[in-house]
Amino acid sequence: MKDKLYCKSGGCSAKLGAKKLRHILEKIDKYPSDQLLVGFDSHDDGAVYQINEHQAIVSTLDFFPPMVEDPYLFGQIAATNALSDIYAMGGTPLTALNIVCFNDHDDLNILGKIIEGGNDKLKEAHVTLAGGHSIRDESTKYGLSVTGMVDPHRILSNKDVQENDVLILTKKLGVGLTLNAARLNDASKDMLDEVYQSMTLLNKYAYDLLKKYRIHALTDVTGFGLLVHLDEMLNHQKSAVIDKNKIPYFKDCPYYVNEFYLTGAAQQNRHAVEDKVYFDKENFILEEILYDPQTSGGLLASVQEEDVDMIIEDFKKKGYQCYIIGKVIKKDQFDIYVR
Repeated sequence: MKDKLYCKSGGCSAKLGAKKLRHILEKIDKYPSDQLLVGFDSHDDGAVYQINEHQAIVSTLDFFPPMVEDPYLFGQIAATNALSDIYAMGGTPLTALNIVCFNDHDDLNILGKIIEGGNDKLKEAHVTLAGGHSIRDESTKYGLSVTGMVDPHRILSNKDVQENDVLILTKKLGVGLTLNAARLNDASKDMLDEVYQSMTLLNKYAYDLLKKYRIHALTDVTGFGLLVHLDEMLNHQKSAVIDKNKIPYFKDCPYYVNEFYLTGAAQQNRHAVEDKVYFDKENFILEEILYDPQTSGGLLASVQEEDVDMIIEDFKKKGYQCYIIGKVIKKDQFDIYVR
Protein backbone atom coordinates (compact mmCIF):
# COMPACT_ATOMS: atom_id res chain seq x y z
CA MET A 1 0.00 0.00 0.00
CA LYS A 2 1.46 3.32 -0.98
CA ASP A 3 2.20 5.85 1.75
CA LYS A 4 2.83 8.91 -0.38
CA LEU A 5 1.34 10.63 -3.39
CA TYR A 6 3.85 9.79 -6.15
CA CYS A 7 3.15 13.05 -7.95
CA LYS A 8 4.20 13.32 -11.57
CA SER A 9 2.78 16.68 -12.54
CA GLY A 10 0.35 18.77 -10.60
CA GLY A 11 -0.60 22.04 -9.03
CA CYS A 12 -1.56 24.89 -11.30
CA SER A 13 0.72 23.55 -14.04
CA ALA A 14 -2.01 20.97 -14.67
CA LYS A 15 -4.35 23.68 -15.98
CA LEU A 16 -5.60 23.63 -19.54
CA GLY A 17 -3.90 26.31 -21.61
CA ALA A 18 -5.34 29.82 -21.58
CA LYS A 19 -5.68 29.91 -25.37
CA LYS A 20 -7.65 26.65 -25.46
CA LEU A 21 -9.95 27.78 -22.66
CA ARG A 22 -10.70 31.08 -24.38
CA HIS A 23 -11.62 29.20 -27.56
CA ILE A 24 -14.18 27.10 -25.65
CA LEU A 25 -15.67 29.76 -23.38
CA GLU A 26 -16.20 32.26 -26.20
CA LYS A 27 -18.82 29.86 -27.63
CA ILE A 28 -20.85 29.49 -24.41
CA ASP A 29 -24.22 31.24 -24.43
CA LYS A 30 -24.80 31.73 -20.71
CA TYR A 31 -28.13 32.54 -19.04
CA PRO A 32 -28.20 36.33 -18.57
CA SER A 33 -28.39 37.89 -15.11
CA ASP A 34 -28.21 41.53 -14.11
CA GLN A 35 -27.03 40.40 -10.67
CA LEU A 36 -23.94 38.66 -12.08
CA LEU A 37 -21.38 41.44 -11.82
CA VAL A 38 -18.36 39.31 -12.76
CA GLY A 39 -18.55 36.07 -14.76
CA PHE A 40 -16.30 33.80 -16.79
CA ASP A 41 -16.34 36.10 -19.80
CA SER A 42 -14.08 38.57 -17.99
CA HIS A 43 -11.36 35.97 -17.19
CA ASP A 44 -11.32 37.27 -13.62
CA ASP A 45 -10.31 35.37 -10.48
CA GLY A 46 -13.83 34.62 -9.21
CA ALA A 47 -17.50 35.17 -9.92
CA VAL A 48 -19.42 37.96 -8.18
CA TYR A 49 -23.22 37.88 -7.74
CA GLN A 50 -24.95 40.87 -6.18
CA ILE A 51 -27.62 40.15 -3.56
CA ASN A 52 -28.36 43.69 -2.36
CA GLU A 53 -26.98 47.22 -2.54
CA HIS A 54 -24.12 46.57 -0.15
CA GLN A 55 -23.41 42.85 -0.45
CA ALA A 56 -22.33 40.46 -3.18
CA ILE A 57 -21.27 36.82 -3.11
CA VAL A 58 -17.82 35.90 -4.40
CA SER A 59 -17.51 32.31 -5.65
CA THR A 60 -14.46 30.40 -6.79
CA LEU A 61 -13.11 26.88 -6.93
CA ASP A 62 -9.70 25.40 -7.52
CA PHE A 63 -8.40 21.84 -7.44
CA PHE A 64 -5.51 19.94 -8.94
CA PRO A 65 -3.29 16.84 -8.72
CA PRO A 66 -0.51 16.83 -6.12
CA MET A 67 2.72 18.67 -6.83
CA VAL A 68 4.48 17.49 -3.64
CA GLU A 69 4.78 14.06 -2.04
CA ASP A 70 3.73 15.08 1.48
CA PRO A 71 -0.09 14.77 1.76
CA TYR A 72 -0.45 17.31 4.58
CA LEU A 73 1.66 19.87 2.70
CA PHE A 74 -0.33 19.22 -0.46
CA GLY A 75 -3.55 20.00 1.43
CA GLN A 76 -2.07 23.23 2.79
CA ILE A 77 -0.95 24.38 -0.66
CA ALA A 78 -4.27 23.53 -2.30
CA ALA A 79 -6.26 25.44 0.32
CA THR A 80 -3.93 28.45 0.23
CA ASN A 81 -4.27 28.54 -3.54
CA ALA A 82 -8.08 28.24 -3.52
CA LEU A 83 -8.55 31.00 -0.96
CA SER A 84 -6.36 33.35 -2.97
CA ASP A 85 -9.00 34.09 -5.61
CA ILE A 86 -11.36 35.56 -3.01
CA TYR A 87 -8.69 38.01 -1.81
CA ALA A 88 -7.85 38.85 -5.43
CA MET A 89 -11.47 39.99 -5.90
CA GLY A 90 -11.33 42.23 -2.82
CA GLY A 91 -13.51 39.81 -0.86
CA THR A 92 -13.56 38.05 2.51
CA PRO A 93 -13.77 34.24 2.37
CA LEU A 94 -16.39 32.71 4.68
CA THR A 95 -17.00 29.03 3.89
CA ALA A 96 -15.35 26.29 1.86
CA LEU A 97 -16.31 22.90 0.42
CA ASN A 98 -13.77 20.14 -0.20
CA ILE A 99 -13.35 18.73 -3.72
CA VAL A 100 -11.79 15.26 -3.58
CA CYS A 101 -10.76 12.62 -6.12
CA PHE A 102 -9.14 9.59 -4.50
CA ASN A 103 -8.46 5.92 -5.19
CA ASP A 104 -10.32 4.06 -2.44
CA HIS A 105 -7.81 1.19 -2.66
CA ASP A 106 -5.15 3.51 -1.27
CA ASP A 107 -4.56 4.28 2.39
CA LEU A 108 -7.36 6.57 3.54
CA ASN A 109 -4.98 8.07 6.09
CA ILE A 110 -3.35 9.84 3.15
CA LEU A 111 -6.64 11.48 2.29
CA GLY A 112 -7.11 12.36 5.94
CA LYS A 113 -3.77 14.16 5.99
CA ILE A 114 -4.63 16.08 2.81
CA ILE A 115 -7.92 17.29 4.24
CA GLU A 116 -6.29 18.09 7.58
CA GLY A 117 -3.68 20.24 5.84
CA GLY A 118 -6.38 22.09 3.93
CA ASN A 119 -8.51 22.61 7.01
CA ASP A 120 -5.60 24.00 9.02
CA LYS A 121 -5.15 26.71 6.39
CA LEU A 122 -8.87 27.42 6.44
CA LYS A 123 -8.73 27.87 10.19
CA GLU A 124 -5.77 30.23 9.83
CA ALA A 125 -7.87 32.28 7.40
CA HIS A 126 -10.93 32.13 9.72
CA VAL A 127 -12.90 30.20 7.10
CA THR A 128 -15.35 27.43 7.99
CA LEU A 129 -15.15 24.04 6.25
CA ALA A 130 -18.82 23.33 5.52
CA GLY A 131 -18.74 20.05 3.56
CA GLY A 132 -17.63 18.81 0.18
CA HIS A 133 -17.86 16.12 -2.45
CA SER A 134 -15.68 13.11 -3.24
CA ILE A 135 -15.43 10.60 -6.07
CA ARG A 136 -13.35 7.49 -6.68
CA ASP A 137 -10.54 8.13 -9.14
CA GLU A 138 -7.31 6.48 -10.21
CA SER A 139 -5.33 9.57 -9.28
CA THR A 140 -5.54 11.96 -6.33
CA LYS A 141 -6.88 15.46 -6.80
CA TYR A 142 -7.87 17.95 -4.14
CA GLY A 143 -9.06 21.50 -3.81
CA LEU A 144 -11.83 23.72 -2.53
CA SER A 145 -14.87 25.65 -3.59
CA VAL A 146 -14.81 28.88 -1.59
CA THR A 147 -17.59 31.39 -0.95
CA GLY A 148 -16.99 34.91 0.31
CA MET A 149 -18.55 38.35 0.51
CA VAL A 150 -17.60 41.65 -1.08
CA ASP A 151 -19.06 45.13 -1.26
CA PRO A 152 -20.30 45.40 -4.89
CA HIS A 153 -18.96 48.96 -5.02
CA ARG A 154 -15.47 47.82 -3.99
CA ILE A 155 -14.85 44.80 -6.20
CA LEU A 156 -11.23 44.57 -7.28
CA SER A 157 -11.39 43.54 -10.92
CA ASN A 158 -8.29 42.36 -12.74
CA LYS A 159 -8.95 44.78 -15.62
CA ASP A 160 -9.10 48.35 -14.31
CA VAL A 161 -5.44 49.27 -14.62
CA GLN A 162 -4.73 52.95 -15.17
CA GLU A 163 -1.90 54.65 -16.99
CA ASN A 164 1.11 55.35 -14.73
CA ASP A 165 0.04 52.68 -12.21
CA VAL A 166 2.91 50.79 -10.61
CA LEU A 167 2.86 46.99 -10.76
CA ILE A 168 3.59 45.20 -7.49
CA LEU A 169 4.17 41.46 -7.01
CA THR A 170 4.02 39.87 -3.55
CA LYS A 171 5.80 36.51 -4.06
CA LYS A 172 8.81 35.31 -5.99
CA LEU A 173 8.45 33.42 -9.28
CA GLY A 174 9.83 30.01 -10.21
CA VAL A 175 7.55 27.55 -8.42
CA GLY A 176 6.99 25.37 -11.47
CA LEU A 177 10.70 25.17 -12.28
CA THR A 178 11.57 24.29 -8.69
CA LEU A 179 8.92 21.56 -8.45
CA ASN A 180 10.16 20.05 -11.71
CA ALA A 181 13.70 20.04 -10.34
CA ALA A 182 12.41 18.38 -7.16
CA ARG A 183 10.77 15.59 -9.16
CA LEU A 184 14.17 14.97 -10.73
CA ASN A 185 15.88 15.03 -7.32
CA ASP A 186 17.87 18.13 -8.18
CA ALA A 187 16.48 20.74 -5.78
CA SER A 188 18.14 21.44 -2.44
CA LYS A 189 16.25 21.17 0.84
CA ASP A 190 16.82 24.86 1.57
CA MET A 191 15.39 25.80 -1.82
CA LEU A 192 12.36 23.56 -1.38
CA ASP A 193 11.73 24.87 2.13
CA GLU A 194 11.67 28.43 0.79
CA VAL A 195 9.32 27.51 -2.05
CA TYR A 196 6.97 25.53 0.20
CA GLN A 197 6.86 28.42 2.67
CA SER A 198 5.87 30.74 -0.17
CA MET A 199 3.20 28.35 -1.47
CA THR A 200 1.59 28.02 1.97
CA LEU A 201 1.64 31.74 2.80
CA LEU A 202 -1.92 33.01 2.63
CA ASN A 203 -2.41 35.97 0.30
CA LYS A 204 -4.71 37.31 3.01
CA TYR A 205 -1.72 39.01 4.64
CA ALA A 206 -0.66 40.84 1.48
CA TYR A 207 -4.25 41.79 0.69
CA ASP A 208 -4.84 43.14 4.20
CA LEU A 209 -1.94 45.54 3.63
CA LEU A 210 -2.82 46.47 0.05
CA LYS A 211 -6.52 47.16 0.63
CA LYS A 212 -5.74 50.36 2.56
CA TYR A 213 -4.43 51.92 -0.64
CA ARG A 214 -5.68 52.82 -4.13
CA ILE A 215 -5.62 49.48 -5.95
CA HIS A 216 -6.96 49.82 -9.48
CA ALA A 217 -6.63 46.15 -10.46
CA LEU A 218 -5.68 42.96 -8.65
CA THR A 219 -5.13 39.33 -9.56
CA ASP A 220 -3.12 36.37 -8.30
CA VAL A 221 -0.35 34.79 -10.34
CA THR A 222 -0.99 31.08 -10.76
CA GLY A 223 -0.87 28.53 -13.56
CA PHE A 224 -0.83 30.99 -16.46
CA GLY A 225 2.40 32.58 -15.23
CA LEU A 226 3.15 36.25 -14.74
CA LEU A 227 2.93 37.30 -18.38
CA VAL A 228 -0.45 35.74 -19.18
CA HIS A 229 -2.02 37.05 -15.97
CA LEU A 230 -0.58 40.50 -16.64
CA ASP A 231 -1.84 40.44 -20.22
CA GLU A 232 -5.34 39.68 -18.91
CA MET A 233 -5.07 42.67 -16.58
CA LEU A 234 -4.16 45.00 -19.45
CA ASN A 235 -7.25 43.81 -21.35
CA HIS A 236 -6.08 45.24 -24.71
CA GLN A 237 -6.63 48.73 -23.26
CA LYS A 238 -3.17 49.48 -21.83
CA SER A 239 0.40 48.26 -22.12
CA ALA A 240 3.01 47.61 -19.45
CA VAL A 241 6.77 47.92 -19.12
CA ILE A 242 8.44 45.28 -16.94
CA ASP A 243 11.89 45.96 -15.50
CA LYS A 244 13.88 42.80 -16.24
CA ASN A 245 16.28 43.62 -13.40
CA LYS A 246 13.51 43.70 -10.79
CA ILE A 247 11.80 40.37 -11.43
CA PRO A 248 11.90 38.37 -8.17
CA TYR A 249 12.58 34.66 -8.48
CA PHE A 250 13.95 31.82 -6.41
CA LYS A 251 17.72 31.93 -6.70
CA ASP A 252 18.23 28.48 -8.24
CA CYS A 253 15.86 29.09 -11.15
CA PRO A 254 18.58 30.02 -13.68
CA TYR A 255 20.21 26.66 -12.98
CA TYR A 256 16.88 24.86 -13.45
CA VAL A 257 16.33 26.58 -16.79
CA ASN A 258 19.84 25.74 -17.97
CA GLU A 259 19.17 22.11 -17.05
CA PHE A 260 15.88 22.31 -19.01
CA TYR A 261 13.67 21.50 -16.04
CA LEU A 262 10.88 23.23 -17.95
CA THR A 263 7.14 22.60 -17.76
CA GLY A 264 4.69 21.96 -20.56
CA ALA A 265 2.42 24.57 -18.99
CA ALA A 266 5.11 27.23 -19.40
CA GLN A 267 5.26 26.49 -23.10
CA GLN A 268 1.45 26.78 -23.31
CA ASN A 269 1.72 30.16 -21.58
CA ARG A 270 4.37 31.27 -24.06
CA HIS A 271 2.18 30.18 -26.96
CA ALA A 272 -0.78 32.13 -25.55
CA VAL A 273 0.86 35.57 -25.46
CA GLU A 274 4.30 35.50 -27.11
CA ASP A 275 3.08 37.67 -30.00
CA LYS A 276 2.02 40.34 -27.46
CA VAL A 277 5.31 40.44 -25.53
CA TYR A 278 8.48 42.29 -26.57
CA PHE A 279 11.85 41.42 -25.03
CA ASP A 280 14.51 44.04 -25.71
CA LYS A 281 17.20 41.38 -25.62
CA GLU A 282 17.07 37.60 -25.94
CA ASN A 283 17.14 36.11 -22.45
CA PHE A 284 16.01 32.48 -22.37
CA ILE A 285 16.31 32.20 -18.58
CA LEU A 286 14.19 35.24 -17.84
CA GLU A 287 11.59 34.26 -20.45
CA GLU A 288 11.11 30.84 -18.87
CA ILE A 289 10.77 32.38 -15.41
CA LEU A 290 8.14 34.85 -16.64
CA TYR A 291 6.15 32.10 -18.39
CA ASP A 292 6.60 29.63 -15.53
CA PRO A 293 3.30 28.39 -13.98
CA GLN A 294 2.96 29.31 -10.32
CA THR A 295 1.04 27.21 -7.83
CA SER A 296 -0.27 29.38 -5.00
CA GLY A 297 1.62 32.38 -6.32
CA GLY A 298 1.47 35.94 -5.08
CA LEU A 299 -0.81 38.88 -5.77
CA LEU A 300 -0.16 41.14 -8.73
CA ALA A 301 -1.48 44.64 -8.01
CA SER A 302 -1.78 47.72 -10.19
CA VAL A 303 -1.60 50.58 -7.70
CA GLN A 304 -1.60 54.38 -7.62
CA GLU A 305 1.97 55.60 -8.11
CA GLU A 306 1.79 57.99 -5.15
CA ASP A 307 0.97 55.13 -2.75
CA VAL A 308 3.93 52.92 -3.61
CA ASP A 309 6.42 54.15 -0.99
CA MET A 310 3.88 53.69 1.81
CA ILE A 311 2.95 50.23 0.55
CA ILE A 312 6.58 49.12 0.46
CA GLU A 313 7.12 50.49 3.98
CA ASP A 314 4.04 48.65 5.30
CA PHE A 315 5.19 45.35 3.82
CA LYS A 316 8.68 45.85 5.22
CA LYS A 317 7.33 46.50 8.72
CA LYS A 318 5.30 43.26 8.62
CA GLY A 319 8.12 41.23 7.12
CA TYR A 320 6.30 40.30 3.91
CA GLN A 321 7.67 40.34 0.37
CA CYS A 322 6.71 43.15 -1.99
CA TYR A 323 8.42 43.85 -5.32
CA ILE A 324 7.98 46.74 -7.76
CA ILE A 325 8.28 45.08 -11.17
CA GLY A 326 7.02 47.63 -13.67
CA LYS A 327 4.57 50.28 -14.75
CA VAL A 328 1.38 50.63 -16.80
CA ILE A 329 1.64 52.85 -19.89
CA LYS A 330 -0.74 53.89 -22.65
CA LYS A 331 -1.58 51.26 -25.27
CA ASP A 332 1.36 50.62 -27.55
CA GLN A 333 2.27 48.16 -30.29
CA PHE A 334 2.90 45.35 -27.79
CA ASP A 335 0.95 44.65 -24.61
CA ILE A 336 4.05 43.95 -22.52
CA TYR A 337 7.60 45.25 -22.88
CA VAL A 338 10.37 43.55 -20.91
CA ARG A 339 13.36 45.90 -20.74
